[in-house]
Amino acid sequence: MDVSLQRLDALLTQTPTSLFLDGQWRQASSGARFAVKNPATEETLASVASAGADDARAAMDAAASAQESWGRTPSRQRAEILRRGFDLVQDHAEQLALLMTLEMGKPLVQSQGEVVYGGEFLRWFSEEAVRDHGRYADTPEGTLRMLVTRKPVGPCLLITPWNFPLAMATRKVAPALAAGCTMILKPAALTPLTTLYLTALLVEAGLPAGVLNVLPTDTPAAVSEPLLADPRLRKISFTGSTAVGKHLMKQATENVLRTSMELGGNGPLIVFEDADLDKAVAGAVAAKMRNMGEACTAANRILVHESVAEEFTAKLAQRMSALKVGSGLEEGVDVGPLIDAKACASVAELVEDAVHRGAEVVLGGGAVEGPGHFFAPTLLRNVSPDARVVKEEIFGPVAPVLTFGNEDEAVAMANATEYGLASYVFTENISRGLRIGDRIDFGLLGLNVGVISNAAAPFGGVKQSGLGREGGAEGLAEYTSTQYIGIESPWSS
Repeated sequence: MDVSLQRLDALLTQTPTSLFLDGQWRQASSGARFAVKNPATEETLASVASAGADDARAAMDAAASAQESWGRTPSRQRAEILRRGFDLVQDHAEQLALLMTLEMGKPLVQSQGEVVYGGEFLRWFSEEAVRDHGRYADTPEGTLRMLVTRKPVGPCLLITPWNFPLAMATRKVAPALAAGCTMILKPAALTPLTTLYLTALLVEAGLPAGVLNVLPTDTPAAVSEPLLADPRLRKISFTGSTAVGKHLMKQATENVLRTSMELGGNGPLIVFEDADLDKAVAGAVAAKMRNMGEACTAANRILVHESVAEEFTAKLAQRMSALKVGSGLEEGVDVGPLIDAKACASVAELVEDAVHRGAEVVLGGGAVEGPGHFFAPTLLRNVSPDARVVKEEIFGPVAPVLTFGNEDEAVAMANATEYGLASYVFTENISRGLRIGDRIDFGLLGLNVGVISNAAAPFGGVKQSGLGREGGAEGLAEYTSTQYIGIESPWSS
């Protein structure tokens, strides 16, 4: 191991494992706890307090009580807290990266990259907090003056996934803080430690009591149901599966909550005959293998023009075969474990189905023997469009290659899914690339690049990939409501 056990033990000892309610670290009201495990070793890392319904109600009380004062806090003060939070994340980058690798499994270099990416939401929204302006103007008739302001939407429920434990928290928390909203944050049970560590840093940055309340739990419905039923809650932001998102949206209708849903994906990566194949292969590896493929933005289907399919597949196989599989704490590892045994079994089923339908395994094809939840980087060709691996989100290191003959066919194949989050196009014809952007139904498009997420850019999908946007000015607007005040014109009498 490249990281000493003593160092890891010290980090885990320093990491909070309690609920955070109204400015205090507390045990769950029931005393319940759950284990957090290392997917690379299957060993228990920590025991974390498990919130229940009583804790959810206490968190709602705290968030509701703090809302007015936090909403009226000058934007400069909110911005300075966010900026101090950013600085503290940078100061504790090593600890945060190690925690992510321990509880989620991704290679340490990727965890370090997530600290940079996740921290940037704190910095970017600290800069935007003071620029959330309204407008003041005459009505067209000249009889009124319009005063249009943006107000914080109110207490929010933020539910984050396990695959990006830091960035998914900061992507929701930062705009909520910037807008003046209080929050109840529920991290994923598989990876709560990074979020709890981040919470401690935000408290150190000066966050007032009640503004951020954090409820780790292994019984999520016990927390979400009473919160969604509470009329004081005004917004829910969820990142996760489409099935769970639909369920939460149904519950949110009872109180007509503002909703932001970042759900499943089935991203196409289209390689045209005029593409720079080396660039396309590098982009495919980045879009497919980053985070072991456990990303909603992953290239789920690789669509290659038939004239370059053989050359592209050979180059991709060469790149993927060089990827090192192992514990994310080991130097040089490119592919860590999947999150749990269930994930490994699910990915294996998709590969088996594809092979049953005629696909050829070029590389990999199954789980790696031994402890941990490792799955070999897998490349499939001659994949049937009817295979489950083409229709379902893979969430693993499996790259299925399909071929097309012309632009219309590529567009039809790309759009043949109920999802619409991320997509990628490789072509040296920029007009064609932009034209494809107009024709395919996806909220995100990477043109000759395999990674496009950025704190300053709006992130989100269409169709069953969700609604709303995170990041950018659009992400800040998601946490505000617009108020119009009509004022008698000074020239009306």
